[in-house]
Amino acid sequence: MSTGHLTINLAALAANFRNLDRQTGVETGAVVKADGYGLGVGVVAKTLAKAGARKFFIAQAEEGVALREALGPGHDIFVFSGHMEGDAPLIRDLDLTPMLNSIDQITRHFEALPEHPFGIQLDTGMNRLGMEWSEWVAVAEIALAQRPTLIMSHLACSDEPDHPMNAYQLNLFRRMTDGIDVPRSLAATGGILLGQDYHFDLCRPGVGLYGGLPFGRAQPVVRLDIPVIQTRALDDGEVVGYGNTWQAERPSRVATISAGYADGVIRAMSDRATLWHGQVPCPLIGRVSMDLITVDVTDLDEDPQVLTLLGPQQTVDEVARAAGTIGYEILTSLGNRYTRRITGG
Repeated sequence: MSTGHLTINLAALAANFRNLDRQTGVETGAVVKADGYGLGVGVVAKTLAKAGARKFFIAQAEEGVALREALGPGHDIFVFSGHMEGDAPLIRDLDLTPMLNSIDQITRHFEALPEHPFGIQLDTGMNRLGMEWSEWVAVAEIALAQRPTLIMSHLACSDEPDHPMNAYQLNLFRRMTDGIDVPRSLAATGGILLGQDYHFDLCRPGVGLYGGLPFGRAQPVVRLDIPVIQTRALDDGEVVGYGNTWQAERPSRVATISAGYADGVIRAMSDRATLWHGQVPCPLIGRVSMDLITVDVTDLDEDPQVLTLLGPQQTVDEVARAAGTIGYEILTSLGNRYTRRITGG
């Protein structure tokens, strides 16, 4: 088989949820946006529901179609982007809960779906989504009279525990919401790790469920093995790949493997990433192209059939670090050409 092979460990996914949940002391939901961080929202959501999640978060109402089909009734699905123009049929038919981000969204929701559940998102300094203090003051009385199911904000720097922004946002969130008889949520994965002051009534981990930082004790959820198409011998001084960016400094063996930036092995990994054959590291050499990568396998005792990018020797965040990015981007970029094997379900 010429395509890469992606193994998704559902037992690790469930264990990560339970481990994070034990740290909260409050209800723990799950963020499953971007097709369950690229792993398939259906299988991810079913696993997390079995592990105890009852509240799920997505980015857009359209993502609710596959999620509701997977979960069925009885689980809450919150939409971070709120109630956008044209969303009313999806929100109503799929029983989604939009997190209203502005006065315009509040007006739209109350006019289109006056009896339908909703939440409120407040901006506490990230300046991305949610109502700022002045907007919230203007509509709080009206909005609260309609009994929102959740009020939330989002931390900008929770992956840096000592960053002063964390305490600033916590203080502002309290000032905007203390005394309100509505469940509150501030913490995603990083916020959970900041401690109980950040937990309020509901935590909503995302990347930590899937094996990513800042949850350093997370179990790895994905493994990516990529087949070798061809191995060739190079003389000292020969070059490899587009632009001749790598030149052999010794007689070498180079394996060409079946993946590239069309499969989420991003071009920024060129000449920087490492693949593994068992315990032996094999450097990626030359430029990553759309479908192919070249790897220096000179130090192996045999020509490999498969090389591993994500696995026991290398986490998603270590791969990301080599590419100058973060684990989120690696996970959500994993392509649909890989064959997928589900374990631990």
